[in-house]
Amino acid sequence: MSLLHYYETQRSTKRRKTSDEKVDLDSNASDKPPRSPSPSTGAMDTPPVDESEHPPMSSQTELETSLPDIETDEKAIQEYETSHAADDAESGLHVRLRDGVWKKGKSSIYVDAFNLVLETVLEEEPHLFSEAEMEVFTQWKDLSYESQYLYVRLFLRKTSAWHRVNRLGYYSDISDLSAVAVDLQCDRTLPKVEDQDHNKLDLSGSFRFADGTSEIKTLEEASSLLLLDELKGFAKEAKVQGKNKKELLAALCETSQTQTGLGFKNEADINSSENRESHFLEKILDYTGDCIRLCSGPRTLFERVHLVFYRSTEWTEKSLTTIILAKISRRKFPEYIVCRSKSIFPSRAVLLEFEAALRTQFAIDNILEFNGPVSTESLQHIIDLANKFYPRWQELAKEEQQKEDSIYDSGEGAYLRRFSPAWVYTRIIHKSLHPLGRFKEHKREHEVITELLDQRLFHAARRGAWYQRKALLEEHYMWALTPSEDRNEEKQRKFWKRIALRTCEEGLEDPLCHLIYHYDLQKRITKLERALKVVKREQHDFGHVMLSKPAERTIEGIRIERDEPVKKGKATIWIDEREGGECRVESMCLSWYRDHGWKGYHSEGGIVRTLFGILFYDILFTYVPNVFQTPFQTCPLDLHTDVFYPSRASEINHRLVEITNGDAERIIQEIHTREGATQPCAIGIDWSFELEDLLEIGRCFRGEALATICKVMAQEYQQRGGGIPDLFLWNPETKTVMFAEVKSENDRLSDTQRLWIHILLSAGVQVELCNAVAREVRTD
Repeated sequence: MSLLHYYETQRSTKRRKTSDEKVDLDSNASDKPPRSPSPSTGAMDTPPVDESEHPPMSSQTELETSLPDIETDEKAIQEYETSHAADDAESGLHVRLRDGVWKKGKSSIYVDAFNLVLETVLEEEPHLFSEAEMEVFTQWKDLSYESQYLYVRLFLRKTSAWHRVNRLGYYSDISDLSAVAVDLQCDRTLPKVEDQDHNKLDLSGSFRFADGTSEIKTLEEASSLLLLDELKGFAKEAKVQGKNKKELLAALCETSQTQTGLGFKNEADINSSENRESHFLEKILDYTGDCIRLCSGPRTLFERVHLVFYRSTEWTEKSLTTIILAKISRRKFPEYIVCRSKSIFPSRAVLLEFEAALRTQFAIDNILEFNGPVSTESLQHIIDLANKFYPRWQELAKEEQQKEDSIYDSGEGAYLRRFSPAWVYTRIIHKSLHPLGRFKEHKREHEVITELLDQRLFHAARRGAWYQRKALLEEHYMWALTPSEDRNEEKQRKFWKRIALRTCEEGLEDPLCHLIYHYDLQKRITKLERALKVVKREQHDFGHVMLSKPAERTIEGIRIERDEPVKKGKATIWIDEREGGECRVESMCLSWYRDHGWKGYHSEGGIVRTLFGILFYDILFTYVPNVFQTPFQTCPLDLHTDVFYPSRASEINHRLVEITNGDAERIIQEIHTREGATQPCAIGIDWSFELEDLLEIGRCFRGEALATICKVMAQEYQQRGGGIPDLFLWNPETKTVMFAEVKSENDRLSDTQRLWIHILLSAGVQVELCNAVAREVRTD
């Protein structure tokens, strides 16, 4: 599957859990990471991936998450284009972007953005592309604007699919759609040369940007061009049935192979299956007219360009256009040093190995997540793949440690490592733990986890999960899988339980082990110490952090019911008896708390994100190599990754100590005084919160509790963005803060909500589950 095949379908797919969310390792559950789209195949010199194998997934680029929230719908794009339609003079891309010159029929935001990406990469990192690929770029630049426009619009669609030219609908931008399609389908000369890796480019001296109708060779390809109603018409004529498009396509293809003919009315019998399929294929193509599909070679080459530009294997149409909309916006951005490193991929060979590793990773994800029950053969295939890359992973891990020790400046390697093949190999090896557990190969699983923990450079956010699983194996299985050295069974079991106890202690001592794993490690320590009959004075005391359930409160109110049926997920309507008028259930409960001495907001995490953004403002925008690629970012590119914390560990830990010591109010005042007037677009910060409220909250928050919450945000900003309780409350009189999660009838807590409640309670913050009950129901 191509990156843009992913884009076309991802918009309707819900975001999946991120890779480092907490999982139940005791049950051998595999985590569910955000799916990487299948990487581009090696452009021009490696075979394309079978795109039909790869289903859609949802994600954002790291660059996209760092850009401001700017509308990128058709209205915003039209405003961009019409606001630049003022000059008849011919103008280049940089002139248009600099001076605001745009002319209908000469440029669009899509073509501008696409060419901006290409020009930036070729200016800064041309060493990643071969001589033949550079010739493709040259011929791209020679295309007319209309040909480039059609190509880019198709590039943003389901790129593996065929499209009917008469249904593309770009007539307002392209004067002759058929002629432009023909232009993209023309053969173009390409000198046959050896690329920089000395691999032959077998392109027969020519290439095309797009294929035409003559390249449609199968009935399945042709019938996929039909709309459902059209397909039903052909199916009726062919006397086949099906409940949906998939079944109809299968029935038509099957019928074309039978000996009974297709059954078309007034058609001569067609004796061979080959002739029958050819007859049906011709009939469909006569109906659809000219078709077009982007050729895999140039398309995957351009996908590689976007991978290099965005520093990500995942990108969307928003990524392509938001950077330009951000450029022309009048918003203020934080001040930071832009550093676009040319060493993300030090060589073409590294880039190609990175892409190949991503393809393997995607194949493994596809097996584990999308094919229903996983077969024994598939699980064994994952183990075989991991074993295949194991020696290379060990080699690269050693090389990376040497770079960390002797080459990289402070923090430089953290973000660069995400683009090392070893980063992907680490994840592949991690994924092999699941089938090893399923096959009860616990000794090998233990060996792999031990080696994963021995390295500290790749996937630090998984370390807590590795400690958990390693301790479980040591507690329950390793005693029977290793030499007893003359110990009887009971002593052997105790021997390994002591090792498991030490593993849990190491996890708690490991600064890279995220806080969300501490509770389970502490729980296992308590259990092991009890089993080992450790004397009381030598036992760990976790009483101060043991998880307790949130207090429950019932608040009664007046609910409004209207005659129209309530849609699933639609908010109920209540009466705000304090302020008057109709409101949501959260506002009704907030008014109750205000009547009982609390101040508060229905912020759903807005206060927490604002506090974190202000308290860590200087650290967010401090200089770290490679993480500020444009002047229009609201955060560093690595904030949503697990390298943000370790690459700034010293600064973050120092700030956490300051917060613990009660300096939050001072820091809030300093940052707000300096930045509040211009209100820069900084991630998480809502400048509409009153400064006096923020300062009062800083005084009411216990330093240790606020520091704990901030540390969780620093370690896992992306994963912990949701699930924070609805209401944030504080009481200036008692100098206390409280969170309240509001639940109507039949509501249940989600996993992310439960995790946040656990984090808050373990930090010593009061949490209430607020059950809203209708004291009175009024009809309207």
